Amino acid sequence: MFHVKQLEKHMTAEEVKKAIRNVPDFPIKGIQFKDITTALSKSEYLCWMRDEIVNRYRDLGITQVVGIESRGFILAPAVAMELGAGFVPIRKPGKLPAEIVEVSYAKEYGIDVIQMHKDALNENDIVLIHDDILATGGSMAAAIELVKKLGVKKIYVNCVIELEGMNGRKYLEGRAENVDCLFGIEVQE
Repeated sequence: MFHVKQLEKHMTAEEVKKAIRNVPDFPIKGIQFKDITTALSKSEYLCWMRDEIVNRYRDLGITQVVGIESRGFILAPAVAMELGAGFVPIRKPGKLPAEIVEVSYAKEYGIDVIQMHKDALNENDIVLIHDDILATGGSMAAAIELVKKLGVKKIYVNCVIELEGMNGRKYLEGRAENVDCLFGIEVQE
């Protein structure tokens, strides 16, 4: 039987936050990219993030956890298992083999498209959409729109990091039951 590691040491949010690396000028000049892989590489930080998300959503009846490609795929399945929910991927074009629904949206540096299998969700589902970073809110708004196309009951939103000052949370107001992030980080931090 598969056993998910439980957090053995008391961990603080500040310890985990300090493990997140800033990468200047990635993917383009002027962007201060927040890289969570440095925190994910330590099992105690990974467990802490998973447990924090699970504890925030444990009693909300979540039936499906939707992860946005690609970094939303890292924690979403672990959270889904702990919540007793399924995992549904939102992918970039050309990655899903069956009938899809899709949404186009504007990004800081171009237009993008995301897709999901048409039969992935239904009207009985209570969905948690997860991604690594909330910046302007464009990709998360598109994910919410995509999930809504399948007629679910409720949508909750969670990200590891909210880039403060980018107004992503404000942009998402009224689109989901809530918007929750583990950490707020200044763009220039």
